[in-house]
Amino acid sequence: MKICVIGLGYIGLPTALLLSRNYSVQGCDVNPDIVKNINHKILPFHEPGLEELLESSDIQASTKPVPSDVFLICVPTPFDKDIKMADLKFVVNALESIGPVLQKGNMIIIESTITPGTCEKIAIPIIEKTGLKVGNDIDLVHCPERAIPGQTIHEMIHNDRVIGGIDKKSAERAGTIYRSFVKGNLYFTDIRTAEFVKLMENTYRDVNIALANEFAILSEEMGINVWEAINLANRHPRVNILSPGPGVGGHCIAVDPWFLTESSVNATLISTAREINDNMPSFVFSRLKRIFSSKSIPNPVITIFGVAYKGNIGDTRETPALKFIRLCERENWKIRIYDPHVKSFNYPILDLEKATEGSDCIVLLTDHSEFKTINPSSLAMRHKIIFDTRNIIERHSWEKAGFFVRILGSGDE
Repeated sequence: MKICVIGLGYIGLPTALLLSRNYSVQGCDVNPDIVKNINHKILPFHEPGLEELLESSDIQASTKPVPSDVFLICVPTPFDKDIKMADLKFVVNALESIGPVLQKGNMIIIESTITPGTCEKIAIPIIEKTGLKVGNDIDLVHCPERAIPGQTIHEMIHNDRVIGGIDKKSAERAGTIYRSFVKGNLYFTDIRTAEFVKLMENTYRDVNIALANEFAILSEEMGINVWEAINLANRHPRVNILSPGPGVGGHCIAVDPWFLTESSVNATLISTAREINDNMPSFVFSRLKRIFSSKSIPNPVITIFGVAYKGNIGDTRETPALKFIRLCERENWKIRIYDPHVKSFNYPILDLEKATEGSDCIVLLTDHSEFKTINPSSLAMRHKIIFDTRNIIERHSWEKAGFFVRILGSGDE
């Protein structure tokens, strides 16, 4: 059996490499640089365990799909912020690119996150332009990915998977392919339910983060330490409040919930949660503005610790740091960035010394482990202020080094 994996990004490449241990796999990506790198066994991004998989694989890559038995689509589905809808152009392009090489008996699996009804309303009409009928000639499946950056390989192997088929035959056929590397359970359902499940999973997490963030905002008003309050509330056997922070990023949680709101007026809770999380950079900015006003610092130099959207990875997709930086720029504040994991960003990444020398304030936005071990006494700053939005620093040691310390949700004035 030959499998053509379309889209060799954070999900597609690991999936292709795992499949290549049991099948003949051809990778496909519209970016010729990615194709060239993979054919020369050069990783386009870092992920634990990925280099070893690539080295041991005989996978080849191309810019166009090749005749195969199975076509597996792992392209991005970005969010159009202007109209608050999923942008399905990459999924559409991928489906159209398969047309010239599609044959009777082939199967198409879509892993890309899509809105409910996409397979039936968009994918099937595109496929059937070839004269082949979905269900009779072509099997169609949606199997949403379940993996997190930094643990992608482990989670792809060990997490349960949901497989939604256009019919039972399609779902079961896809199941035999995923069983080649998935050790978790496989659950079968219809194709529209599978589309919905993926969005439910990420929306659940987004709503719970929004609740924690709103608690942090309220605690600031009431003079309560939200971190202590959350710790105590979580002692209840049926309560598990998450940690607040400066906003939500990444390719899933910050985007997918909007997919459920685009065609319904009833997604009130989902929309509100998204707005709370999207507005957290603005809340952090306003809190910082108050600090500078109280300290009479009119044109501060700010050092940002971390622009990755989560700790200990270099992924900056949808990072809330970007909105925070742009808010600072509108105030004409000078920004410097230190992130030991991020190699490429919209702004220069400096080393620790250059990022902090002569700075007025550190704003910690990402919970990288490295930030916990920094010696505050070694930092040659002009004003010693740190605003920790993740509650990861050891407050006493920073205060002992002469720093004015504020923590998001601590209730301090």
